[in-house]
Amino acid sequence: MSSILVVDDEPDNFDVIEVLLNVNEQNYTLHYASGGEDAIANLEMFQPDLILLDVMMPSIDGIEVCRQIKAMSAWQSVPIIMVTALSTKEDLARCLEVGADDFISKPVSGLELRARVKSMLRIKHQYDLIKTLSHLQENTINLLQNNLDQLCGSLVSTLPHELNTPLNGVFGVIDLLVEDHQNMSTEEVQELLKMAQQSAQRLQKLTKRFLQYARLEMLANNPKTAQIENINPKVSTHILIENVVKAQAEGFDRLGDVVCDLENVEVSIVDRDFLSIVNELLENALKFSQPNTPVQINSQLKNGKFYLAISDLGRGMMAEQIAKIGAFTQFERKYYEQQGIGLGLKIVKKITELYGGEFLVSSVYHQGTTVSIELPVRLLQ
Repeated sequence: MSSILVVDDEPDNFDVIEVLLNVNEQNYTLHYASGGEDAIANLEMFQPDLILLDVMMPSIDGIEVCRQIKAMSAWQSVPIIMVTALSTKEDLARCLEVGADDFISKPVSGLELRARVKSMLRIKHQYDLIKTLSHLQENTINLLQNNLDQLCGSLVSTLPHELNTPLNGVFGVIDLLVEDHQNMSTEEVQELLKMAQQSAQRLQKLTKRFLQYARLEMLANNPKTAQIENINPKVSTHILIENVVKAQAEGFDRLGDVVCDLENVEVSIVDRDFLSIVNELLENALKFSQPNTPVQINSQLKNGKFYLAISDLGRGMMAEQIAKIGAFTQFERKYYEQQGIGLGLKIVKKITELYGGEFLVSSVYHQGTTVSIELPVRLLQ
């Protein structure tokens, strides 16, 4: 609904304008100001999309009112149609000089008034749309710049190592086999191929994480168009968790360290997203804690929501480190040998938020960490 401010010292003229515009049919909201001072003082309250301004008024005439309004940055874009009995070129030039957008002569014609009002409102609507798009573009550029600054600093220190190490492993094995395979036993060849396979799997894992993070960023930055496909309303969380525990614990050779207390809860979530949450959290717990120390996994249905918590007695994090959890951020990398580029917790956080859940990290430095998530059992469409 468009807001139109009529500024005229004659109240009867307001009624005439209201009739001529067919306000009810055109879906306009009309406001009335009896003079220039009244109009200027109440612009914030009226929030006009268009101003019909009488030229001949006592105290402050319409030309001065137009000049003052157009001098205000907040109202420069609001079209002003001067309603005037003046007809000389000099008078019209004065109106143009102070910023008037259009004129209409007295006596006012209903057909002409409606046409000019529609034209000016269309221009105002287009201006508002351009302004909105401009703000959106500016915000997007700022967001990208901030993310780019963060990524540049972190990626420079982590990505080359994470890419080069597995690549060197693959090429190193290939070079050895090409140069000396005739002098190698079958066992030696198999051992080298196993090393190449492990390096390739590490590189594949890194690539998958990048692709997943890119997907989550796209969904997070386009909430109106984002669609979560393949929702399975009957994901049995305890079965998926048990499968992840078996694979991860065997990989770290810590089958006896992982303790599970799981409730059978069915959650509306894409299988791969839930598996990503559990895989990332459990891998971190096992990677950053010592063998023969417990890693506890608890899940339950509480107040209609699914709760998952994974705790370890490992390295822990300081409060400022928790606050800086983000993509491509690893803490104390120079003190510890570790794989990865710091995507794990960021991926978990983004997935949790995508499904309308909550993500929480509780940690005591050098004593342990608990990462917990809360997800709605049923995803609201």
